[in-house]
Amino acid sequence: MLAQGDNTKDPSVLDVLKNTIKVRDKKPGNVYLGLVHRLDRPTSGVMVLAKTSKALTRLNKQFVEKTTSKTYWAVVSGEAADTPTRLSHYLIRKQSQNKSYAHKKEVPNSKFSELIYTKKQTLDRYTILEIELLTGRHHQIRAQLSAEGLTIKGDLKYGAKRPNKDGGIHLHARELRIIHPTLKEPISFTAPSPKDPIWDTVAP
Repeated sequence: MLAQGDNTKDPSVLDVLKNTIKVRDKKPGNVYLGLVHRLDRPTSGVMVLAKTSKALTRLNKQFVEKTTSKTYWAVVSGEAADTPTRLSHYLIRKQSQNKSYAHKKEVPNSKFSELIYTKKQTLDRYTILEIELLTGRHHQIRAQLSAEGLTIKGDLKYGAKRPNKDGGIHLHARELRIIHPTLKEPISFTAPSPKDPIWDTVAP
């Protein structure tokens, strides 16, 4: 599902949740809901949205100042390092392809991108990685892992040989940690992984 509507007119998280709140709370007028961040359409996991403009402003500031933290899980093929590994690249987004390309050295119009991955579990044909996202770029995890020879299961755009049956990819936003915009207390949201034979093998 799209995070936010586009010219495809397909349902989006933002529109579905606005309608859910409208029905649940019996609101006669428009429902305000602010999109704080996005997930790629084929990616599963946790998202946070703001119910007031004040909350949106405060949460946006946290994302800009990098006081939030996000953990992802990914099922990959390829040789992952046995120890925690920091990946640093310069990413260029190609709008016409809806794709990002990772470069080892800075190139014009590129953005510095960084993550740390750790082996979480080794399966017969795949490795499950836990990823700490240090910057938030377009398709960052997908592009950076692909550049290192680590292909996310089902991700045809970044080198997978076969699609997943549901059209998704095995990249999951597992946990998001923020400061509550009004209570000023740290809170954490954790999303269960989708039900499928591979995700079902992942230890909590």
